[in-house]
This record gives sequence, structure tokens and C-alpha cells, in this order.
Amino acid sequence: MPLQNRVTPLGDIVAAPERGLFIGNRGIIHDAETRTLLKRRRTSRAWLICVLHWRNVRRSVMGIGSWTELFFLDEATALAAGHRPCFLCRRRAALAFQRGFPRREEPMPPKAPEIDRVLHAERLDGRGKRLHTLTSPAAALPDGAMIFQDGAPHLILEGLALTWSLRGYGAPVMPLDGAWLITPPSTVAALRAGYRPQIHASAIAESSAKLTVQA
Repeated sequence: MPLQNRVTPLGDIVAAPERGLFIGNRGIIHDAETRTLLKRRRTSRAWLICVLHWRNVRRSVMGIGSWTELFFLDEATALAAGHRPCFLCRRRAALAFQRGFPRREEPMPPKAPEIDRVLHAERLDGRGKRLHTLTSPAAALPDGAMIFQDGAPHLILEGLALTWSLRGYGAPVMPLDGAWLITPPSTVAALRAGYRPQIHASAIAESSAKLTVQA
């Protein structure tokens, strides 16, 4: 029986056999004896995106006294849910994300606690996921952003929208301007500034197939 530790772009944590390309962290949100989630879905504002393998460390999933391991299809999924790259195991990615993250009044890029504060406000609406009104055409969003249309999350890639699922992405369709933005706006700004998230291979395959047909 798969554990409830797979995260969707809408931030929900569900049970699924697939593990995905990245692991994440929101603090300790599980009961180690039963290896089940508690009612709370976070104990920290630092929602991280980490690598699956780091320094030969072997973890016992949902073990005693340690943070709850969450898994994502890819980095675009984790960013949509409101996570950000970890400064410890993904320092190069975290610094690139930091450089592209919107600055408030300070001349220097925001530090991790400020990034977490901003993302916390943008990712949640009470206990649920905050969806944002699009301020530009959906097709103009940067690669890696996600929208909610036709009742499902979609990844934006090369101006097209690919339906998200736990196993990968479906065939591209036209993005709708009436869609809602799932990815936090400040993360979208980092994508516009040049941050390149790692995207599941199924998206690249589906997008390439569509372009080949059109050609």
C-alpha cells in the first residue's frame, strides 16, 4: 500500500506508487508509528525541493524524529505547490532561484526567510491552495508555470498547456486565458527572470510530438 506522500501542483498530498524526480520537506507532519499523515500539512514556512540522493544519506521514509518525505513528479510540480529549491542539497539551483525572485526594497536578492514569507502568502488561501488571476495571456507564461483549466492542472511549455497527472503529462492543448494561475506569482517572476526548473521527460516528449505534427 503506497504511503500518502505524493504532492500535486495544488499542494494536496495523496497516495501513489510513483515517487517522481524530487523529494520535499514541510517539516514533520506524520505519525512515525503508523506512517500516516497528521491533520496538519506543514510545520514550517520553508517548503523545500530537495534531491532524491545526497551524500550517501539513506532515509527511512516517515521515520521517527525526522521531517516527512514528500515526492514530486518534477520541479515544476513542486514550484506550483509553493515549494522552493533547498539551499543545502541544491545550492546552485537555490541561488539561481534567489537571483530571479522579486526584490522588495532591498538592493540585494531576498534571503531564504523572506522568500519563504512571500511564498507562504502566495501559496495558501486559508488551509487550501491559493489560485491567482492571470495578468497576461496564459500562453505568454514562462515555461514551467502551471495553470488550472478544464478542472485540471496544466503545465505551460512553449506556449502550450499539457495536462498534469501523477504519472506524467498529456498531449498539449491551447491554454485558456480564463484559466487560473497555480504557480505563485513570485515564482513565475523567477521563471521569467531565467530560472529553469527540471521538467518530467513526458512533457518534452509530448511537446516535441506536437511540434512534429504541426511541421
